[in-house]
Amino acid sequence: MDQQKVYSDAGFGQSVPRGTRPAVIVVDFTYGFTDTQYPTAAEMSGPIAATRRITDKARAMGLPVIYTTIAYQPWEVGALPWLKKAAGMAALLQGTRLVEIDAATGIEPGDPVIVKHGASAFFGTNLAGLLTGSGVDTAIVTGATTSGCVRATVVDAVQSGFNVLVPGDCCGDRAVAPHDANLYDMAQKYADVTDSKDILSYLDSLS
Repeated sequence: MDQQKVYSDAGFGQSVPRGTRPAVIVVDFTYGFTDTQYPTAAEMSGPIAATRRITDKARAMGLPVIYTTIAYQPWEVGALPWLKKAAGMAALLQGTRLVEIDAATGIEPGDPVIVKHGASAFFGTNLAGLLTGSGVDTAIVTGATTSGCVRATVVDAVQSGFNVLVPGDCCGDRAVAPHDANLYDMAQKYADVTDSKDILSYLDSLS
């Protein structure tokens, strides 16, 4: 049976409305994920460069550009169940270089940085309030990893009432298979999966 027909017959894969006040959420492009000297990282230069084209334009338009990082206190390492399953993440300690936003992203001093302790940028943070207070109706989600923190953020963004766009070339993962599978699944259920060129055109239409 044709896979796409199964989803379309079930009513999945509809287009997401695009609002007039988007924000860009850059998930975990920190050195712990982008600098391959660390075992938790993978090659992310392409997704970072594609993301930067979007963030530079959005910032120039006065649209919110928000970054996230995972950063733990030492006492959390032995207490959180996620760090038992994904033990390598315990290296992401507050105050270390691993939790700093990669300078290649073009982050600027005025950009908000959300510190999180789980996969989703919404769980246990004030991100939803920050977006709502800024009048945001559409979330453009980029970052790392596609199958982990990006996906969790996308699901929670939808559940928080935002339309979601995911430029696939702005997301990175440790392997191709989970990257592709999760982009496909997000496209069917939670977001419009597109590319950076389309997002830039969308932003142009707003200006």
